[in-house]
Amino acid sequence: MGSKEGKAEGKIEGSIRFYAELKGFLKGGDIDGEMKYDFFGIRSLKDLIESFGIPHVEVDLILVNGESAGLGRIVENGDRIGVYPIFERFNVRGLSKLRDIPLRETSFVLDVHLGKLAKYLRLFGFDSDYVNDRDDEEILRISNSQERIILTCDRQMLKRCEVMRGMLIKSRKPEEQLVEVLERLDIKEAAKPFSRCTLCNGMLDEITDQREFDMAFGELPQRVKTWCKELYICRACGKVYWKGSHYQKMVVFVDCVLGKVENR
Repeated sequence: MGSKEGKAEGKIEGSIRFYAELKGFLKGGDIDGEMKYDFFGIRSLKDLIESFGIPHVEVDLILVNGESAGLGRIVENGDRIGVYPIFERFNVRGLSKLRDIPLRETSFVLDVHLGKLAKYLRLFGFDSDYVNDRDDEEILRISNSQERIILTCDRQMLKRCEVMRGMLIKSRKPEEQLVEVLERLDIKEAAKPFSRCTLCNGMLDEITDQREFDMAFGELPQRVKTWCKELYICRACGKVYWKGSHYQKMVVFVDCVLGKVENR
């Protein structure tokens, strides 16, 4: 009998420890220390990690017996495994074997349940692709072809082998979801508020051409014409923006959210 067959028939035992926010995915067990695992047959690190309810896209570094390992490595008897989340403030390039490039991207594709979050991310200037009737296959295709991070509330979707970039959204409140994304991906400093159209995700430009300004100005509500001196337009969908009372409320909201992220 070959060695591989012997492993398949034998019991595999070892210990595994999840660090930082990965512990929040766990249900029961000693979440502050090492946990024991055992199984029969052959399992990869990806399979073992996801058996604890943790999508592989939430993981940025795996150490097996002190050495970095990829998701496809087969778990061996006696392995001591450490699993670390996406590193936001530490440089682990050259150490991690999970992927050739870091997940530090600031463009997103969101599932159908996150429409309000998409608008908020656009408000903060982040490239956020969202359509309210896409299926999982289309979201996955867009993510991989355009290198966008999938934002979803569906844990099972992020366990699919094809998913390379993704983040599980835990909160059900859009404002909290926004803070969750900014904080976990550490992208507060990359925010460029009011640079994108919240309706279609296009870029906004100030209208400086006088003829274009006059044409847009003519379409404004009469009450706005009495004070408006600046206009902005989305070059993708043509929506015109101005700094009215709603804008002032959004400024307060933006400052509040960025302050929460900084002080948490």
